[in-house]
Amino acid sequence: MENTNFNMPLLGDDFPKLDVATTHGQMNIPEDLKGSWFVLFSHPADFTPVCTTEFVAFQKRKDQFDKIGCKLVGMSVDQVFSHIKWVQWIKEELGVTIEFPVVAADEKVAKKLGMLHEVKGSNTVRAVFIVDPQGKVRLIMYYPQEIGRNIDEVVRSVKALQISDNQGAIPAGWPNNELIGNNVILPPATDVEAAEQRIRDYDNYDWWFCHKPLEED
Repeated sequence: MENTNFNMPLLGDDFPKLDVATTHGQMNIPEDLKGSWFVLFSHPADFTPVCTTEFVAFQKRKDQFDKIGCKLVGMSVDQVFSHIKWVQWIKEELGVTIEFPVVAADEKVAKKLGMLHEVKGSNTVRAVFIVDPQGKVRLIMYYPQEIGRNIDEVVRSVKALQISDNQGAIPAGWPNNELIGNNVILPPATDVEAAEQRIRDYDNYDWWFCHKPLEED
């Protein structure tokens, strides 16, 4: 494969504008999804076993995404009629109705999203983009073709980003961190007085490692 320019979005960038055909009709992404969190996840091809397991796993957790105000968008570098047939097959053979749209991507879209990695040949990698209501890219995950994604981690990541925007940083393994459990971490103190005050006001390991209980909705 010839060397190509890579224009993959970076964290904090605007999600690239895409005018694409989907199983739910024509979509302008992210414009049609503005005001909502969304997860766009890509697949190398339709009718592949690992991709099929992921589609089912995303659909079975759709109510969890709905609960946190996050929409799902699938994507594969196949034509839309192939997507429609694949979705029908999943319903008929596996008893799962895919309710989210599936984008019919092409090489141009794949390059724009950085999904063509030269050493992997012409197949797209498994990418996950978590995008906030302002259309900003907040998290990116890449998986090789041979490993299916952990969809529970995608759910957790969206929840964690939403909480971090309002309450504080999220520890490893949240909500079951080994040190502070379900708590969130306070942002760094900016002066000596604030550092000393935090020792008095919050649970902590030191002034630079203060934490507080999660505020539930």
